[in-house]
Formats: sequence, structure tokens, C-alpha cells
Amino acid sequence: MKTKEKTGTLKLLEIAALLFLAAFLASGAMALQTGQELSDKVVRLHVLAHSDSEEDQALKQKVRDRILACAEPLLTGAADRREAEALLRGRLPELERMAAEEIRANGYDYAVTVELEDTVFPTREYEGFTLPAGKYLALRAVIGAGEGRNWWCVVFPPLCAAASSEVPEAALAAGFSPAQVGLITEEDQGYVLKSKLVEFWRTLEATLE
Repeated sequence: MKTKEKTGTLKLLEIAALLFLAAFLASGAMALQTGQELSDKVVRLHVLAHSDSEEDQALKQKVRDRILACAEPLLTGAADRREAEALLRGRLPELERMAAEEIRANGYDYAVTVELEDTVFPTREYEGFTLPAGKYLALRAVIGAGEGRNWWCVVFPPLCAAASSEVPEAALAAGFSPAQVGLITEEDQGYVLKSKLVEFWRTLEATLE
């Protein structure tokens, strides 16, 4: 009798373990889908300083401001990420020239490159919103050796300078669904779990590649 009870208990545990595994895999698939849907709507700005010196970090911020002064008005009328990408690609030489001018105006001779490329980002918290880890299209400005602390934000939708209260409206205008807006602004009660799941599965993907 005890043997049968023990066997029955083991089967229940096996079933429970299989159900947990199935739920975990399903949650991973949903988390990755959520992260991909978000990354397909966003263009991030990534400015890398030459070094961590106080002077190079200050220069990084000036180059950032110069790029934003051109990019944000340019993207005001963009309906979605595809249009934003096309607009930026058409102005990359100009953006690079402006970054180089800013560097020279501040007394440095660092080279600088400004490109659009897919870049892997960790989960990042900004004022008023958070984006989960993943691969995002990024407008990247690399100053000199590009070995210093870098600066990240979102150039499309135009969230770099947006106040917290303006983030939902800007995201909706860029094609985010209400659920996605709730996720990035943490209004979704499952935000923390979903964000951690995205980060976990992105890390696992990178490990297996």
C-alpha cells in the first residue's frame, strides 16, 4: 500500500514539475515577444565617451546635446520606427559632421563616428519609464576610443527630454499599445516579473549563441 502511495506521490510531483516547466517556457516565449515588440518601436541614442576623465565625460554630454538638437526636431513627424530610421539614415553624415564640430569647438581632436546599428542593451531605467533588456536599433556616436562611460536614452519616440507625465502620450503617438505603455511606465502590475523574464531569456539566448 505504501509503495503505491509513494508511486502516486512521485507521479504527482513529476506532473507538477512538467506543468511548471511548461509554464516557465511559455512565460519565456511571451517575455521575449514583449521585448521584441518594444524594440521594434524604438530608436535609442547611445553616446560613448573617449574615456572616463571628467573632461571627456563633459564633452560626451555636449556632443549628446548637439545630436539631440538636430535629431529630435527631425523625428517629430515620424509615424513609426521605420520612418524614424529612414529620416536618421538620410542625415547620418550631417549628424557626424555636427558631432565633429562640437568636439573641435571644445578644443579636442578626437575622431567621431555616428551610425545606426543594432545594439544589445541591458534593462535600463529612465525618468518615468523603463525598457527591458534586448537588441534595439541605436543611433550610436563613438567619440575617440569610445572607452568611457556611455549615455543612453530614447530618441524615438522622443523620450530623452520628455517629462514623466509626457511619456505615455509620446509612446502612444509612436504606435505603442496601451499595454506596452503600461509595461514601460510600470503601470502594469506584472512589470517587474516581465522585465526580469525578458532579461533572463535574453541572457540565455546570448549564452547559447
